[in-house]
Amino acid sequence: MRLRIPPSRHPLTALFQRAAESLTTSLGKDSAHYYQCTARHFLNYLDAQHPRARSLQQLRRDPHILDWLTLLRSHQPPLSKVTVGHHVIRLRRILEELAWSKQIPLLTHLIRADDIPRTDQCLPRPLTAEQDQLILQELLRRDDRDSNALLLLRHTGMRIGECLDLPFDCLRTLGQDQWAIHVPLGKLQTERLVPVDSFVCRIVHRLRTLRSQDSSIADGFLLARPRCRYTLGYYLRTSFHEIAAAVGIKTRVVPHQFRHTYATEMLRAGVTLPVLMKLLGHKSPHMTMRYVQVSLLDVEREFELARSKPRHLLPTPKVPAVHSATPDLSGLLTSLHLAQHVLEMFRRTLPAGPPRRLLDRLANRLTKIVSEARKLDRS
Repeated sequence: MRLRIPPSRHPLTALFQRAAESLTTSLGKDSAHYYQCTARHFLNYLDAQHPRARSLQQLRRDPHILDWLTLLRSHQPPLSKVTVGHHVIRLRRILEELAWSKQIPLLTHLIRADDIPRTDQCLPRPLTAEQDQLILQELLRRDDRDSNALLLLRHTGMRIGECLDLPFDCLRTLGQDQWAIHVPLGKLQTERLVPVDSFVCRIVHRLRTLRSQDSSIADGFLLARPRCRYTLGYYLRTSFHEIAAAVGIKTRVVPHQFRHTYATEMLRAGVTLPVLMKLLGHKSPHMTMRYVQVSLLDVEREFELARSKPRHLLPTPKVPAVHSATPDLSGLLTSLHLAQHVLEMFRRTLPAGPPRRLLDRLANRLTKIVSEARKLDRS
């Protein structure tokens, strides 16, 4: 749910507008529009509820900010936590910009971090194996612009907005039989290269062919835009819903679930978390972990692998048992090495505390004993 906000006639309108423009210089048009909407909403509220507040110096947390926050939370129909949080964050940044440009430090303290509502932590929503298979088969059967664009989303993990902005020459050669998709600046103002296989290369070539056959003006993008970028995104989402309905999927699914499916697939294929973070274009591993689904089967597989091929344990020394050690220097050193290994294995099973520290001291003493025993061979 979005707010519909009329123009503001408040005396601070020009100041807030310039601050919003300064903050969004390097951002997209949509981000700039939303900053302006938040500024207008706050100033319209001030004009209606606190008409005496006509300057920046008059703004106070109580009542101006607190009442505005109450207005957001009482909106009918209710706004989502994400929408409320975005409005609060944007107004806080506008006030911080004004505090710096107008030298009014008080403005930086009007909105606090705990004013931003915490969003519900949603579990990752990859498609089920059956849903994924049915949709992929239908996409391959249709073989039109929308179906190939959706296939590209599924096999690269891109956001739908990044796919809309792909340039015509997005496919890059990294070496012999090695390719990557160049994903342009996206949601987090980052760009990246996503390695792809020959199947994805064929999808890109098919989209290029369809683009060259389109009668619209060449604008450098891989996907032709019927009227504007927003319209193209609407068409892709509509096609996805039609395809899901055509294959008998009755639950609500969205194209963004391709991204979750791709992330989970890569994790199960053995891709490490740092690499997956780069593939998805995330700045934080915490965000990446929200995209992957770890099922009970994954836990069982990793557990069995850890038991069969433990990587965190020291290799067992290839020495004979203690009872077979010969009563000479070689047998003595062999027994000492085995004692070191057993002590270390036992020490690792203990939690941090006095017993573990005691074993640390015993391990140091054994190391010194081994060192002294080796001197016997030199005498």
